[in-house]
Amino acid sequence: MTSPLRIVPANKAGCADLQAVFGTRGTAVICQCQRYKLMPRESFRSFPIEERAARLRGQTACGREESGTTSGLVAYLDDEPVGWCAVEQRTAYTGLVRVFKVPWEGRTEDKGDGTVWAVTCVFTRAGFRRRGIGYALVSAAVEFARERGARALEGYPMLTQAGQEITWDEINVGTRSMFAAAGFAEVSHPTPRRVVMRVDFS
Repeated sequence: MTSPLRIVPANKAGCADLQAVFGTRGTAVICQCQRYKLMPRESFRSFPIEERAARLRGQTACGREESGTTSGLVAYLDDEPVGWCAVEQRTAYTGLVRVFKVPWEGRTEDKGDGTVWAVTCVFTRAGFRRRGIGYALVSAAVEFARERGARALEGYPMLTQAGQEITWDEINVGTRSMFAAAGFAEVSHPTPRRVVMRVDFS
């Protein structure tokens, strides 16, 4: 990257900037980072994209600098919004706690422990990929969580291999190398393609 990268809490980013990162087509704009937020009996079919986007605006408090809470980080290259990282208390991801097995397989974690935070999405805008933005976002997430009192921070990245064909929609959980570079260590390997990585602050 030749230009300076700036990463801010999502409440200090404009809502239009956040949507610009997700783009206008593909999985990101459809999901609106709600995959792990679904409540019991909810599905993507049960409420439209507009509702998902509205929920994301509420969760991030985008455009409201005075807000004391937010649910992620936005990266800027100069003044262009280029990346998003979802990071907050693990308990905030209700779907992750209820449905998804990756964080829990072979572990004795207390699912109700609000002192453990999680990174569930690392996404770089089309046209700005392969510039290290994802790595910078994960590193920023470590300090973001630590400053807000997290005891530990987890991620659930995908394993990649040289020459392996992947899609950007598939890898929005991040890669193992991103988390390793930020000081995370692997704590479990629940599926052939996914690992749990964690950094403890105390």
